[in-house]
Parts: sequence; C-alpha cells; structure tokens
Amino acid sequence: MASPQVLIFTISAATLALFLWGRLRHDVVALGALMACVLVGLVPAEEAFAGLGHPAVITVASVLVLSHGLQSSGAVDWLARAVLPRSAGPLVSLTSLIGLGAALSGFMNNVGAMALLMPIAIQLSRRLNLTAGQVLMPLAFGTILGGMTTLVGTPPNLIVSGFRSEAGLGPFEMFDFAPVGLAVAAIGVVFVASLGWRLTPAREAAAGDDFDPGAYMTEVRIPEASKAVGLTLRAFEREIEESGAQIVGLVRNGVRMMAPHGARRIQAGDILTLEADVEALAEALSVFAIRLEEQGSSSDNETATTDATTTETDAAAEAETERDEDIVLRELAVLPGATIVGRSAKELRLRTRFDLNLLAVSRNGERPKARLRTLRLKPGDLLLMQGPVEAMSDFINATGCVPLGERELRIPNRRKAFAAAAIMLGAIAAVTLGLLPAAAAFTLGVLASMLLRTVPPRQVYSAIDWPVIVLLAALIPVAGAMQSTGAAETLARFLVETVAQGQAVAALAVVLATTMFLSDVMNNAATATVLCPIALGIAATLGVNPDSFLMAVAIGASCAFLTPIGHQNNTLILGPGGFRFGDYWKLGLPLELIVIAVSLPLLLIVWPL
Repeated sequence: MASPQVLIFTISAATLALFLWGRLRHDVVALGALMACVLVGLVPAEEAFAGLGHPAVITVASVLVLSHGLQSSGAVDWLARAVLPRSAGPLVSLTSLIGLGAALSGFMNNVGAMALLMPIAIQLSRRLNLTAGQVLMPLAFGTILGGMTTLVGTPPNLIVSGFRSEAGLGPFEMFDFAPVGLAVAAIGVVFVASLGWRLTPAREAAAGDDFDPGAYMTEVRIPEASKAVGLTLRAFEREIEESGAQIVGLVRNGVRMMAPHGARRIQAGDILTLEADVEALAEALSVFAIRLEEQGSSSDNETATTDATTTETDAAAEAETERDEDIVLRELAVLPGATIVGRSAKELRLRTRFDLNLLAVSRNGERPKARLRTLRLKPGDLLLMQGPVEAMSDFINATGCVPLGERELRIPNRRKAFAAAAIMLGAIAAVTLGLLPAAAAFTLGVLASMLLRTVPPRQVYSAIDWPVIVLLAALIPVAGAMQSTGAAETLARFLVETVAQGQAVAALAVVLATTMFLSDVMNNAATATVLCPIALGIAATLGVNPDSFLMAVAIGASCAFLTPIGHQNNTLILGPGGFRFGDYWKLGLPLELIVIAVSLPLLLIVWPL
C-alpha cells in the first residue's frame, strides 16, 4: 500500500471516529479532515475550497432557501388543511399525515416539512387519544422516507448525482430516484401508519422542555370574499376546532360583544376576537383566508371608518409591508419597569411612531375586555409584534421590553404562498425538462424568491443550514483524495473479495447495509460523500453497472431510523415525544429490514448489474 493511501485511510478513520464520538460538530470535523489533507499534500492548497462551488453544494443551499419560502408563506398550511381528514380513525389519519409529510419531503427540505407538520401531529395525537410520540415518530420516519424519491428530496441524492457526473456518466435526472425510492417510501409509509406506530413507545413528553406562553388574544377581520360570511359563530368554531382557537368576542359597527351567542351569523366586515396559541394562529387564519385586523389597519386611529376607507387603508398598509423586506414577528415580554405599562397601542402610536403592529396579547390566561388597540398593557403581558427588524430593536431599547427566545412564527400570506409554490414547481420543471442543470435552476428560483419577496433577501442567508454546506464543501475534496490516491479502489477490492466473495449482488447488499449503518450514527450527507467513491470503486472492480451501487448509497443514506442522532428529524422529536436514545430501534429496525427487503430486488430490476 502506497504512503498516500495510508495517509488518507488514517485521516478518514480519524474523521469517522470523531463523527461517531459526537463531541465536535460535523462541520468542524469535516474542516479538520480537509486541512489535514492539505497539510500532508493530499489536496492541493489552491483546490482546498473548490467544494464551495460544487453543483451539489449550490443546489442544496438553493433548495433550503426555496423550502423556507414554502414554509414561511403558509403554503404548506393550506395544503395540510386540504389534504388531511378532520375526523377519521388512526389508519386513515396517520396515513394521510405521514403520506403528506413524505410527499412534501420529496420537493422541499425534509426538516422543514417535519417542522411544519409537528403541530398538526400533536393535535392529531390528542384527537386519537395517543401520546404525541406515537404520531411524531411515524411522521419523522415518513418525512425521511419521502426524501429518497427525487433528486432534490435530500442532500445525499444530490451528492450521489454529483459523483455520477464527475465519473463521466452525467448527473441523475430529477425523477431517476423515483422507481425505487417511491416504492420503498410507499411501503414504508403504509407499514408505519398501519402497524409500525404500535411499536413506538408510548411516553409522555418531558415536562419543561418548551416554554408555554399561554393563549394569545387577537382580532381578525372578515373580508367580503371569505367563505366565513353567512356562517354561524358555532359553525366557524367547528371549522377551526383543530387549531385550538376559540371566539371570545365580536365587534360589529364599532360595538363590541363579549361571548356572543353561537347562533349569530357572521357578516362581512365583522371583527372576531380569537383566543389561540400563537403557533395555531397560522392554521386558524388559513381556514377562511382571513387576516389579522392589526396587519391592515392603523392602530392609531380608533375612529370608525367606512368600508371603502378601511379597504384603502388595508391596501396601503399591505403595500407598505410588501415594500419592506425585513418584516419579522417577535414575542416580547412586558417587564414591571417598562415604559409602556399602563398605556395602549393607540396611546403609544405604534404604527406612526415605531412602524410596528401589535397583533396579539397574552395575559396569563386572563381575557382582556378592551379592544386590542385600546388595551392598557400590564407587567407580565406577552406581545406578538410585527414590523421591520430595526424598528423592533428600537422599540425594545426604548421601552424596556424583553424579547422571548425565538421560535418559528408565521402568518399565512396567500399571494406569497402561491408565488413560493410556483417558483418551486418552475425550478423542478426546468430540471425535469432538461432546460437547466439543477444548480442553475434552483439558484434562479432563489433569485425569483428574493424579487417577489417570498423570501426577503436578508432571510436568504439565515434559511441556509450552513454547517451542512460547510460539511459538504469540506468533504468533497477529501473524497476526491480517496479517489486520486487509489484508496477507494483498494477498499472496494477488499469489500468485494473478502466480504462479498466476488459476488456482485452480495457486494450491493454490503454497500446498502453499510450506508444504512453509518447513516444511523453520522450525518447522512457525510455518509454519502464517503461511500460514493467506494461504491464506484466496487462497480469498477466487478465490471458492473455503477448506477446500481450509487442508488444503493442514496437509499441507505436516507434510512436513519435507529438513533436520535442519525437525522435531524429524529432529533426534533426527542423532547416533544419524551423519547430515550434506545426507543428508536423498536420501530426503526423493522423499518430498515423492510427497506432492504424491498429496495435490493428493485435495484436489480430498475438498475440491473
């Protein structure tokens, strides 16, 4: 064995050991591996950062941005309302939810899909009398399975496609992964939704994992075009029942009614006072395409206006909001010494003085009797505020309020939701029809997102998971060193001759199982980057179709079901589901065995050796 091969094997073994150790972040370990290769001469210094321009890296970053647009605009909220049944048994409900998660994961970041559907999953668990974990774990596994169906579904698919292109075979097309991936995902979803969820430990969520600020009181205006017009208040509440929101007041023609009778019919222009958790506001608003009252009216003008004037004010406010690219939502706590204690939004002139909207107030379970804009604030109140980043900072500094820890807050915007969906579909169509390479198509989509403000320019960079980008960019040159030194070929020959005994089918099974195992204990993108050159080397040694082995790597890298650290979606549910480290394999192991049993014969049929 030549000296360069010894060096690259040593660095790779140390890198893998650090990944498994888990004390250092994956991107830090990857950068360390890259610098080690540079120092010993395996990677030329001038080519050390060439991975930053790799098409797979650019595509992953772009897809993350477009996924953020779908998430923040409320596009997925409307889709969930249209697809998920409101009253059905566990089989239909779980199949619908997990199937939706898998479908979304095929075209957007699967972590984003999981985050969007988590509140819905928790609500569903209450309706079905299940623990949150019995719904969250099947959903997490379903979103992971869905990522293997398309080129952009998960970073490992893009990495595999990039290695195929560098091998001179050209990149995989958008739906080349579908024949095997779709079958595996479908069978996996059916198993998890019908039987698998019963294998999930029924644990209660750990107390104190999340801060619960309680329900917020907010006001929504009913537009003329809303399908809520003509409904009784009781029927309206039934429609938004799953969001946990309830009507506590009605304002009509300037007159406020507390606890209005459920038989009263809603009229256009009515203002409903809702009580809801802030994370459920998005779902409640999306049901009837209504908007928060304070988003479209001046908080400083309490005088009653005509419908025409209100419409003009709303349009002007919306236009002003659209021009500002830095609009954010923040939760602020009113401290005892804050200068706004005892004053209302109207007195503070929030719109004219601070350029902010007060959207909702939470007051320790108490239901304030005043209108939102005239409500006098008390110490301990929690405020849901909307406005430009700089204005929000100025308000915090001027008043002495304290921002709560940031969490994902969104108010649906129908126009932006349609635009975000159209941009994503357009980019996918451009790749599918061969009009543009994936990196160019999705980068063009990012540009369109910035121009149409579905993702404000300032949020573009925060939407990107930079540790993953750095990890990919650092490991791509390391993987190149494995190929250039012949280390990948040497390792491939060992696996073929010693483990697989020269049998191509056995070698394919070894690659699939090895990739699945590594994905359970280290980042799946890193796993794909390390295994791709080995898979290509095995195919070359045996003289068989390399696509079979690359697809085995793609499937295996998308199947991390045994541990909470194998995939971010598994980590997301650890606290809310009340899980322990050893809980995942009880459902994950049968699911991985099913994946192997289904994918191996399909690989031999769709991508014959």
